[in-house]
Amino acid sequence: MRTQVGIIGAGPAGLILSKLLHDAGIDNVVLERRSADYVLGRVRAGVLERGTVDLLDRAGVSKRLHREGLIHRGIDIAFEGSRHRIDFADLTNGAVTIYGQTEITRDLMQALEARAWSPLYDAEALRVEDFGSRRPRVVFRRDGREEMLTCDFVAGCDGFHGVSRENLPPGALTTYERAYPFGWLGVLSETPPVSDELIYVNHERGFALCSMRSPTLSRYYVQCSLEDRVEDWPDERFWEELKLRLGPETASGLVTGPALEKSIATLRSFVAEPMRFGKLFLAGDAAHIVPPTGAKGLNLAAADVRCLADALIAFFRSGSTEMLDGYSDRCLARVWKAERFSWWMTSLLHLFPENGAFDRKLQLAELEYLVSSRAASTALAENYVGLPF
Repeated sequence: MRTQVGIIGAGPAGLILSKLLHDAGIDNVVLERRSADYVLGRVRAGVLERGTVDLLDRAGVSKRLHREGLIHRGIDIAFEGSRHRIDFADLTNGAVTIYGQTEITRDLMQALEARAWSPLYDAEALRVEDFGSRRPRVVFRRDGREEMLTCDFVAGCDGFHGVSRENLPPGALTTYERAYPFGWLGVLSETPPVSDELIYVNHERGFALCSMRSPTLSRYYVQCSLEDRVEDWPDERFWEELKLRLGPETASGLVTGPALEKSIATLRSFVAEPMRFGKLFLAGDAAHIVPPTGAKGLNLAAADVRCLADALIAFFRSGSTEMLDGYSDRCLARVWKAERFSWWMTSLLHLFPENGAFDRKLQLAELEYLVSSRAASTALAENYVGLPF
């Protein structure tokens, strides 16, 4: 099998890249080791920066997003029994859009299928060969047989555990990582959100987050121990703990219900440098992970494929390698700013087991400064809505 660009992974990053390249007349093949139903079943983030929405506009897959997405012009920061609004519109003239990653994936799938351009599902990439040559190859398994995809370029959009990064020779990468000593227990429920905008909670019992996917679908999180299991958290315990962290005033408006989905996520910061190796380019979680506190994961992946699509289109139209050569540096400059912001938000809002009374007082002092200083609030708002390209 022969194509111009081989794309490993049919998450939003891989599908956006495929659609942009297809619209530019560039042949590409997407390999996805899971089934289409499995990909659509994954529950993921849904806070979109303006730049991500613009990219989906460009890809021609944003009609339903604009019809159903929720525009949020601020967030609430809650601590010491009070809620404080960070007004994005006033501070930056910006906003974010709430629209689930699953829905983005669905829109992209349908748009590609309408062009008779569908990923190869149940096609597991096994290795990338000769990515330093003119014709790299992706060896994959489908229907129990090994097959080969020969390309001009390979885009590794296959996530943190994918084969793209793992295939690299020893010493090719420099990695940076921080693991956090707690997890997030998340619950999806068919209930109206407790607030029109997201609430980030710093509480002496631990962090909490009130989010949503739609006016009738809520997503809630509480900080939990890494020793916890989902079975340790029946619905009743979850809702009672969330109410304690929200406080009586906010909790009085909380509508509870059966959990449609419940899971525990670990938090980490991770960056792999560089993001290019000959004809192989890493994008999204294959190259970097951020804790979800700053809502940057999906947005960083979209920024990567925006840069990569522009670079590939420029190459196939003019033969210029300038943008391809600058891909890694350009992406990493944005990645590290997002890593800093996500680390800062995580450090500000969570209870760290190793911290004592002094650290707690410093955390509260920083929160007080954040909500009382326009400059500090603006810095948060600028990063949250998305830094300019």
